[in-house]
Amino acid sequence: MTIPAIGSAPAVSATSYLPASTAADASDSGSGFASALTGAVDNLQQLQSTSNSYAIQAVTGDLDDIHTATIASSRAQVTLELVAAVRNKGVEAFNDIMRMQA
Repeated sequence: MTIPAIGSAPAVSATSYLPASTAADASDSGSGFASALTGAVDNLQQLQSTSNSYAIQAVTGDLDDIHTATIASSRAQVTLELVAAVRNKGVEAFNDIMRMQA
């Protein structure tokens, strides 16, 4: 009995709110990270807006497909949890740096 070889994994596509990766620049001072966070928050706001509009359509009876509303709500929830976790880790790292002795 032979075991077939594992095929190659499909390519991973970039998210819409993250810029393409570039080499680190010494004079960058974190602007790439700031723009990535800004993009993530903007994306979160857009997802929450879409989820809210589907929720309003569901309440008024204008929603044709409950699955799209459920998926939009789940995407907004997961994205919010991710952004909150990144924020918490950032605050934790800042506090750790501030506690360091010179």
